[in-house]
Amino acid sequence: MDDIKQCEMPGFGNGIKMKRSHSITMIEAPVDMKTRHQTRVFVNRSLHLEKVKYFGFDMDYTLAVYKSPQYESLGFNLVVERLIAMGYPDAINDFEYDPTFPVRGLWFDTLYGNLLKIDPYGNILLCINGFTFCKSHEIRALYPNKFMILDESRVYVLNTLFNLPETYLLACLIDYFINSTGYTREPTGVKCGDLYMSYKAIFQDVRSAMDWVHIKGSLKKDTVNNMEKYVHRDERLITLLERMQEHGKTFLLTNSDYDYSNKIMEFLLDFPSSNGTKKDWTTYFDYIVVDARKPLFFSEGTTLRQIDRETGALKLGMHTGPILEHRVYSGGSCDVLSKMMGAKGKDVMYIGDHIFGDILKCKKIRGWRTFLVIPELSQELHVWTDKRTLYNKLQALETLLGDLYRHLDSSTKEKPDISKVQKGIQEVGHEMDMSYGLLGSLLRSGSRQTFFAAQVCRYADLYASTFLNLLHYPFSYLFKAPAMLMPHEATVSHEESPETLPEESHPIFRQRTDQNEAVVQNKRSRKSDIHVPNLFAETPCHITHTHDEDASDTEDSGSSGTSIAMDKNNDQDSSFY
Repeated sequence: MDDIKQCEMPGFGNGIKMKRSHSITMIEAPVDMKTRHQTRVFVNRSLHLEKVKYFGFDMDYTLAVYKSPQYESLGFNLVVERLIAMGYPDAINDFEYDPTFPVRGLWFDTLYGNLLKIDPYGNILLCINGFTFCKSHEIRALYPNKFMILDESRVYVLNTLFNLPETYLLACLIDYFINSTGYTREPTGVKCGDLYMSYKAIFQDVRSAMDWVHIKGSLKKDTVNNMEKYVHRDERLITLLERMQEHGKTFLLTNSDYDYSNKIMEFLLDFPSSNGTKKDWTTYFDYIVVDARKPLFFSEGTTLRQIDRETGALKLGMHTGPILEHRVYSGGSCDVLSKMMGAKGKDVMYIGDHIFGDILKCKKIRGWRTFLVIPELSQELHVWTDKRTLYNKLQALETLLGDLYRHLDSSTKEKPDISKVQKGIQEVGHEMDMSYGLLGSLLRSGSRQTFFAAQVCRYADLYASTFLNLLHYPFSYLFKAPAMLMPHEATVSHEESPETLPEESHPIFRQRTDQNEAVVQNKRSRKSDIHVPNLFAETPCHITHTHDEDASDTEDSGSSGTSIAMDKNNDQDSSFY
C-alpha cells in the first residue's frame, strides 16, 4: 500500500493538512477540532454565519428530540394496535420494536414488498424481504442489473425518523404473512384461500395506521403525559436562542398543531433565562408558525390565520397585516412569511431533520440556507473512529486489487485471480456494516454512499448530530467547504512529475501566456478596418470566478476578524469508506 503523504495546505491557516494516497485526498481539520468531533458542524457549502439574519427551526426531532428507542417503541405499539383494530391478526401483537433493525433512507418497493438500500445512482446495495436478506441472484431476478428508479407510484422513501417504526413494522408484517401457515406467497403479495393481499395494500394499511396514530390516535397525548420519558430536554437551548436573537431574528416553523407545540415548547424551555427569570416560550422566537404543512408551505401554501393563545382557536378570517412578533400563526406560505418578516432567500438559515420536507424543498424552491440535523451522526462518527482498523483494511485490500493489474495491459492474455481479494473486501464490508446495525450505515455501504448521503451533500449546507453544536462557533464564523475533488484530482498527487503529452492527442493549451497576449495585441494594432467593438476578450486583471460565494464576498462582512475553518468532508471520495 502506498505511503500516505502529508503536506501543509497553503492559505488554510495553521494546522490544516492534506493527506494523500493514490486512492484518496482529504483535508484534515486542526487537532483541537478533531478531538471534539461530536460537537462539530460539518460543511457541504460555505456558509458565513455573519450573513444569516433569520434562524428558523423545525420542532419535531429538531428542537424536540425524542428519546430512542422509547419513542419509536411507543409509535410501533400504537400502530400495531390500530392494524389489529383494522382486522389484522392478533398474532402481530407479539412483535416488539427492534432498534437494531431499521435505518432511515430505505426505499420500500410496493410491488415486491422489499426494503431497498440504494446508492445515489439507483444501484441496489441491499434488498430485504421481511427478515430475509436477498442474495445477489435473487435481486437480479427482480431488478435487472440490480438497478431501481425512483418511481413515486411504486416506491416510498422512508426518510424521516418518524418512519423508523414503520420501516420495522413493514418487515414484520411481510415476514409474518410469507412464513405463516395458511398463507401462500405470490410474486406481488400473499394469498389465503380466496383472500389476496398485495404488498402495496399492506403498505397502504400501515401508512393509514401511521397517519391515524399521529393525527387522531393517542401518540401525542401519551407523549405530553410522559415528557420525561419520551423527550430530551437541554437547558443549553435557551442560551443558543438568546444568542441568536442578539445576532438576528428567530422563528419556529412546524407542521405540528398549536396545542401540541405549546406543551412541547413549554417543557423544552422551562429553564431560567440568562437574567435568572423564566419567560414564556414564545419570547424566544420572533415569529411562530404552526400547522405549516411543509413541504406545501414552500410552494402555494395555505391560508395564514392567527391563533388565540387563550383558547387555542383560530381567529376568523385571513391574516393580512404585518406579522407580529411573539404571536402564533397557523398555515401560510413561504412567500407570505418572507414578505412579512422582510427576509430574502439567503438571509434565512432553516434548521430541520427532514431531508425532504425541511431541507430539500426550502433549498430548491426558496434558496434558503440549510442546516440538517442527523441524530444518527453520533453513532456514525463513533463507528468511523472506533472501527478505523476496518477502514484501513478495506483500503489496503482495494489497493491490493489495483496492484494485481499494475503491470498488465491490453496484450495480457491471462487474468489475475482476484477472487480472494474480492471476498476479503466483501467480508470486511460486512463487518463494518454490522457495526452500525442489521441494515448497516445511514450514509454508506462498503465504499459507496447511499441515496440519503447524496441528498445530504446536495441540499444541506451544514449538518451535525444536533444544532446545539452551533454554541461552539462565533457568529462571525465562516464555515468553509473543502475542495470538491474529482477522481483524477483525488488520486493524482501534486508531487508527481507531469507526464509528456502524446503528440497524437493534439492538446489545446488554453492558458493565455505573455507571448499569447503579445500576439493578440499585435493583431489588434495592425488591423485598421475592424468592424466589431472588441476583437478579442481582454485578459482579466481582477478576480472573476466566484469559487465560494460566502467565502469570497466580503463587501458587506464589516469585520476583519472573521473566523475561518476548513472542514473535513467525509463524503468527497466514494472510493474511500
